[in-house]
Amino acid sequence: MELFFLALLLILMAGALASGYPVAFALPGSAILTIGLAAASGALFAGDMDAYFHSGGLSQWLTAGVTNLRGIYWEVERDTLIAIPLFIFMGIMLQRSKIAEDLLVAMAQLFGPVPGGLGISVVFVGALLAATTGILGATVVAMGMISLPAMLRNKYSVPLSTGTIAASGTLGQIIPPSIVLIILADQLSSATDQASSARKALHKATTGELSMPSAFDVTSTSAGEMFLGAFIPGLLLVGLYMGYILVRALINPAAAPTVPFDAKVTGRYIAKLCLTLVSPLALIFLVLGSIIGGVATVNQAGAIGAAGAIIMAGYRLKEGGKNAYHPAILALISIGLAAFALLNYDMNVKNIQSSNDQTGIWIGAVAVVLLLISLTWSSVRTYRIQNTLSEVMLETAKTTSIVFVILLGAAMLTAAFRAFGGEELVKHFLEGLPGGFWTKFAIVMFVIFVLGFFLDYIEIAVVVVPIVAPILLADPNANITAVWLGVMIGLNIQTSFLTPPFGFALFYLRGVAPAVVKTIDMYKGVIPFILLQLAALGIVGFYPQLVNYLPNRVSLLSETAPPPRNPRLQVCLEDHVDQALAKDEASIQAALAGVRAVDLGFLPNSVAKDLDSVLMGVESSFTLIDEVKLAEQATVDAGVDYLPLHSDVRGIQRRIWANDAEVEQAETEIARARGDEVVIERAQQRIAELQRENDELAAQIPSEWNDEYAQFTEVLKAESKARATYRRSVDGTWDALASLQAIALAGDSYGNVSSEFEPLVSAVTNDSAEDAMAKIESLEQQMRGIAGAEKIGSLLGKARRALKGRKADPEKAKELLLEAQELHGAGLEWRLKAQQELSTPLENLAATVQFTIGLRQQPKLGKDEALFVAGCLSTHKNVGLNF
Repeated sequence: MELFFLALLLILMAGALASGYPVAFALPGSAILTIGLAAASGALFAGDMDAYFHSGGLSQWLTAGVTNLRGIYWEVERDTLIAIPLFIFMGIMLQRSKIAEDLLVAMAQLFGPVPGGLGISVVFVGALLAATTGILGATVVAMGMISLPAMLRNKYSVPLSTGTIAASGTLGQIIPPSIVLIILADQLSSATDQASSARKALHKATTGELSMPSAFDVTSTSAGEMFLGAFIPGLLLVGLYMGYILVRALINPAAAPTVPFDAKVTGRYIAKLCLTLVSPLALIFLVLGSIIGGVATVNQAGAIGAAGAIIMAGYRLKEGGKNAYHPAILALISIGLAAFALLNYDMNVKNIQSSNDQTGIWIGAVAVVLLLISLTWSSVRTYRIQNTLSEVMLETAKTTSIVFVILLGAAMLTAAFRAFGGEELVKHFLEGLPGGFWTKFAIVMFVIFVLGFFLDYIEIAVVVVPIVAPILLADPNANITAVWLGVMIGLNIQTSFLTPPFGFALFYLRGVAPAVVKTIDMYKGVIPFILLQLAALGIVGFYPQLVNYLPNRVSLLSETAPPPRNPRLQVCLEDHVDQALAKDEASIQAALAGVRAVDLGFLPNSVAKDLDSVLMGVESSFTLIDEVKLAEQATVDAGVDYLPLHSDVRGIQRRIWANDAEVEQAETEIARARGDEVVIERAQQRIAELQRENDELAAQIPSEWNDEYAQFTEVLKAESKARATYRRSVDGTWDALASLQAIALAGDSYGNVSSEFEPLVSAVTNDSAEDAMAKIESLEQQMRGIAGAEKIGSLLGKARRALKGRKADPEKAKELLLEAQELHGAGLEWRLKAQQELSTPLENLAATVQFTIGLRQQPKLGKDEALFVAGCLSTHKNVGLNF
């Protein structure tokens, strides 16, 4: 029966959407009606309200609804969605203040003389508006009202004109900041958690191990990473659009003729042009640059954008009036003061230690006050002039409310879909497809593309993504990143704005286009751009580095970068070390020779042995990294023949596990039947059928599977052992080298305390116990701070404790002090000689191997290492053979 109610859920949703019923109410309404009918039918016909649910029941669905409501609106940790109203406000404010219009006119004049220049300028402006507004309707309407008449007046092809404007207006959905990307990041964050649990369960089922190595886990994403990941694909799409228009103009000049530059070039014209271009570009730099540079989070960048839009609108709405630019100038002064203070002073209010620090704080305070005055001044202007601020806030509230209500409704619909077993059906269908991950991925992309003909981007993002994303992310064979999947879905969803019959960009353009433009011409015009979007989708799918590299680069170069010991980085680090050791072998050998050239006979045996083990460890690292690469290649070679068998058997086993899940469901139905013989008999028949199918499936597993699996497992273990041996060796070598270097550099510090031992012996006799203990403790702390003098510090500690309490023993304290003095004297000569002769060679050796052998022990990656690892992590590496 749950399949009946699942079908009813989908029919109700499709019917409500097709009838034009508001999406915000169609999604939750379909869920509530279906859940209510299922619960009522269960209570009426089976005596159990949960009888017709696949899993859980009415109470579990209600709990999920409350959880989703709390998650969207009340959880402090889930603050990603706060950026949505901020970016909406920024976009609407820039559109209402005519800044977008000024940009279009200026760029059309600049690009006009180029073949297809007017069309190229529309694409360029569309990209700029996308990076400043991200509001599709505002962008398409603005460009349709301004550019379309100009393109038609200059005899541009009608389909090319409409297609260019409609496609350029959709760039705001993939070029950050984008509401689509924020919503996708929010949906993917929970999908990642589900995928991680599924992958861990798969690893346990296939290997029998209780824990999965963290290097195999699914990596999550955030709105900031989505923005970074979509940046290059967005530019790629802009380049494809421009290239198409240019080629079209060169092949058929009549379709996109050049437009002569008719404006008179004067100083005033150049100044106005610079102001028109620089303001949006500066806002883009502030918003995206702050995110990319790690200066601000997405929410903070949204606040920067909203504030910048208010200031820009403040001078544009009063253009030509008295004091029009004064608030903007005041804002620039405040930003300059703040930058000066941050660069030259410690701006931590809690850490004020001097008058210089106070000066910096006062400069920062003045900058903040000036910025507040500028914002208040600009806000008052936008409020008074044409009531702009009130209208923008009202539109922002409406749009934001619609988005959030749709999010909540979609969460309720998804919970209902899962309650009736829809997610299990989708999962079993996708996993049953031949061809592995890429077949599943292609089917999902095709479904999203088709849905784009009928549904809005928000509906697709919040309904489809939570269902399919966990399945795709959990697959270890592709091991894709969440940010790549999000950008791919975002690029795919973008086509929904152009595909008839419900392409929203076409609707917006139709509303402002003159009567001479026919709807069929608009449909013809968008077809090439839809194909270009699909081409971009294919390019990004084939080269995941276009998405993954920038987020990885920013993450590894940021102040909060993961340490080199992070398990996810190890394979890439070893690839880097392999290349670096080969490149630096001559310099490393020279540094080793420099240490060996020193006559080490003066060193104690223990120190000499430690130094010898360090030198051997450095030399052996070349062999160990070679063994790692050989073991890695052996795994690759063995995997070529093993992979087909592994894929076939794991496919059979997944079907067996799916049947086992259905058996558990049938057993649950029997438990709930309460003596209903019809239900019990049907469930028992289903269990028997599934068990027979499992027996048949088990018989299909080749007889050589166990032996082949055992052999390949040994190959994997050999690789893991080689990597573990290498890591232990280099870590131990670097730690020992660092310790020896510290000892060699501490000769003077060691010698400076020689005269402090003798007074302590007399202090034990002549001073009070408290005074003597204080003096001993002072020297103890000094010795514990000197590398290699820990044993002397320990003797001093024992001497101090011997004077403590009722059982104080001054004689024992003297003996311990004399022993410490003797031990110190024995080490003084060789330590001073080590500082003189050995410190420089050891320092050279440490500097030579710091970012190879010592790389794992560094607090963070160097720039070169971070860039290498970022590129290495940007490709998707198949880890399926480990499952």
